[in-house]
This record gives sequence, C-alpha cells and structure tokens, in this order.
Amino acid sequence: MEILKINFSNPDINNIEKAVRVIRLGGAVVYPTDTIYGLGVDALRVSSVERLFKIKKRPLNKPVPVMVKDIDMAKEIAFIDDKIERILKKIWPGPITIVLRKRSIVPATLTAGRNNIGLRIPDCLICKKIMEILDAPITCTSANISGENPSVCVKDVIEAFKNYPRPDLILDAGCIKHKAPSTVLDLTGTKPKFLRIGPVSKQDLLKILGI
Repeated sequence: MEILKINFSNPDINNIEKAVRVIRLGGAVVYPTDTIYGLGVDALRVSSVERLFKIKKRPLNKPVPVMVKDIDMAKEIAFIDDKIERILKKIWPGPITIVLRKRSIVPATLTAGRNNIGLRIPDCLICKKIMEILDAPITCTSANISGENPSVCVKDVIEAFKNYPRPDLILDAGCIKHKAPSTVLDLTGTKPKFLRIGPVSKQDLLKILGI
C-alpha cells in the first residue's frame, strides 16, 4: 500500500497521474475529498467494484456512491431531465450526493441490484484533478471498513486497511477539516427526499433549491 503526500491547494500532478494509472489498471486508491477520505475504483469495471466490496468488507446489499467530473458525465450513467439538471447546477460541486435513476451501463454490483445511483462532484481540487485526467466515474465511498467511522485522517485510513485485501495507493493530505459524510438527497420521486444529513442541513438545502 503506497502512500504519497499531496497538498490540498497545490496537488502534485505526478502523484495525481499515478493515482489515475492505478485506477485505470483496476486498482483502488484512497483520496481526500471535501468531507472525508474516499475509496476510488473504476465505477464501471465489475472486477474493480467487487474488489472494493472486499476491501471495505461491505455487505453486497449496500450500494456504493460515485464521483463524476461534471453534469455531462452524470448524464452518461444516470437519467437527468431539465429540472434535475437545474438543481444539480445549484448544488454541485459540494458535499451533496444526489440519488438518481441509473442507466444500464452501470453494473448492478455497484448499486446492489437497485435501479438508483448516488452521484457527487466534491468541492475539492484534488478530486477535480483526478477526474480531469481520468475522465471516467469512480467510486466515492468512505475509506473505512464498513460499519466503522469514516476516515478523516490518513492514520485512520492506514489503521483501517492494515490487513489484506487493502487499497493499492493512498493520497495523503493529512487531516480533513470536515468530519461528516455528504448530505444525501434522493431525486427519484416526485418530491426531494433526504436520506442523510451531512455538512449541508435540510433547511439550507431547501433554501438553495427554492423549496
């Protein structure tokens, strides 16, 4: 498990490129986001997703959220109409995961057999650089063993994954200021539904959306 130091405000492009190569080869990378450390693999490669479940010891009935580069990429893997697109433009990038109807290109393993998928664009320069170079969706689940607290410091990540199987690479940005996973908003129904409250409160999000 290789560990590479990286700076939030001025990330080393060589380390970003190395992380991208690992993901392209089917590997798993731990990377910092604007909320917690995430565990990233190629979201559309079944073998990589299956390995992620083993690394996290995650039950197969728990879906995994995904990071996308922009709304156009989100449209490639989820159904987004004009109304939803207007909402996404108001809240992305940021600490908000949006649940949408998935397209058939998305592996059933990733969504635990469900027809929905959670998508996010973190407000984080490191994530932005990864996505610019990779140009493909990756998983954005917390870098921890399933059921344990999300990791906000690298020492927690290392401790969580001290046993095999474990990630191939960690991008070490130290400790993250935010200590809560993203807010999760389900837009698959006729009305928005809050599935988890995180850094953005229900009241603040409803205000942003004008609801």
